[in-house]
Amino acid sequence: MKGFGNLMKEAQKLQAQIEAMKEEIGKRTVEASAGGGMVTVVANGNQEILSIKIEPEAITPDDREMLEDLVLAATNEALRKAKEMLMTEMGKLAGGLKLPGLM
Repeated sequence: MKGFGNLMKEAQKLQAQIEAMKEEIGKRTVEASAGGGMVTVVANGNQEILSIKIEPEAITPDDREMLEDLVLAATNEALRKAKEMLMTEMGKLAGGLKLPGLM
């Protein structure tokens, strides 16, 4: 049973490292843009949108759909980058293992 105790200690240590990593990643940001920089979206490592910047030239009343598409594209790219950052950092922590429930 001594081996089980060590295993539990290691699991608790890994869990603490995961929580610290998630907190640290949540403070990081990624940025994505669409339309040649007409729309820029910033997201954090928790995959939350922090800001959206729209250049005045992108706002044309007769082409609302274009602006909507640019916002959507930049937002999806920012969220993809945030998820990629999380997966990369968690992968480092897990030593390359794919552990269910960690990500």
